[in-house]
Amino acid sequence: MSGLRIEERPDRVVVTLDRPEKRNAIDAELIRELHEVCADLEARPRLLLLTGGSDGIFAGGADIGQLRERGRVDALNAINAAAFARIRALPLPTVAAVDGPALGGGAELAYACDLRVCTARAVFGQPEVRLGILAGAGATHRLPALVGEARAKELLFTGRRVDAGEALRIGLVNRVVAEPAGLLDCAHGLLDEIAKGSALALRLTKLAVDAPAAAHPQLDLVSQAVLFEDEEKYRRMTDFLEKRRPR
Repeated sequence: MSGLRIEERPDRVVVTLDRPEKRNAIDAELIRELHEVCADLEARPRLLLLTGGSDGIFAGGADIGQLRERGRVDALNAINAAAFARIRALPLPTVAAVDGPALGGGAELAYACDLRVCTARAVFGQPEVRLGILAGAGATHRLPALVGEARAKELLFTGRRVDAGEALRIGLVNRVVAEPAGLLDCAHGLLDEIAKGSALALRLTKLAVDAPAAAHPQLDLVSQAVLFEDEEKYRRMTDFLEKRRPR
């Protein structure tokens, strides 16, 4: 792939944005490659770590040169939005590791992941209104869910940037690391904790959390019924009871 570096591990895939000369700007080719990654993870579910590396840039936004030439048909085709929605819907949890700027479409790519960790020099922002467009690849609905409607509106209306400290305080990110060298260790550590869970339980939990309110409690009940009959549940609970049994 020309815009991504892919590392396969037994329980996860590490995807690194790799367009340093363009500040990891999100262009049509990179979107095509993200769709390929999603197709693989849909066919063989694993955890995903998405990062721009630790070189001081996550993604500077969409490729403005391409964006300027897009028309209404391109907008209706949801070029970036469709890829980010696909990332959001991946079967198993996803983590974005952000170092430096995550702006515009770059921020929306991070929001599409389930969890976010960042360095102290990370910044998030939605400057779209200053370019005459709106944040159309997920920020208008994912950002309010993360930080609340009023705060999201402020950020979307003003284009103000949020530094790492504020991002942690308002719930935009889960963890902040002081040094860039520790970013991937932090992200992998979080995924290691997640990987201790049952893959099926993780998958159904993600479905339940992401489902609309109207799906509850029925979805929770059906999911629990499936898990109650799962051999993995029986094995894990047996192991737990064996460890608690007096010797």
